[in-house]
Amino acid sequence: MKTEININSNELSEEVARKVLAVIKPLLKNGGVEPDTIFTVETLSDYLHVKPQWVYERTSLKEIPYAKMGKFPRFKKSDIDKWLESQKIPAMNPLSRKLKIIK
Repeated sequence: MKTEININSNELSEEVARKVLAVIKPLLKNGGVEPDTIFTVETLSDYLHVKPQWVYERTSLKEIPYAKMGKFPRFKKSDIDKWLESQKIPAMNPLSRKLKIIK
């Protein structure tokens, strides 16, 4: 099968770039995760880059927001993001003097 394309290379590359961008753009926004996503322990551990055991421990200690669906804990992304914001530790000692530039 032979296919001919009658578009100059500049137009073709722009069209390819538009199509690639249309596919990739939703994945880049919020890391590809919608705000109303419900995580399982495994998907939450991937999202937070921790081991599933860490998530189970935080859940049993009631340190992380979750809901139970039967015996299974589920985590709403928006609640997890709020919880992460609350875990921030502010800088206590701002710079008291100018930094020295070493050349």
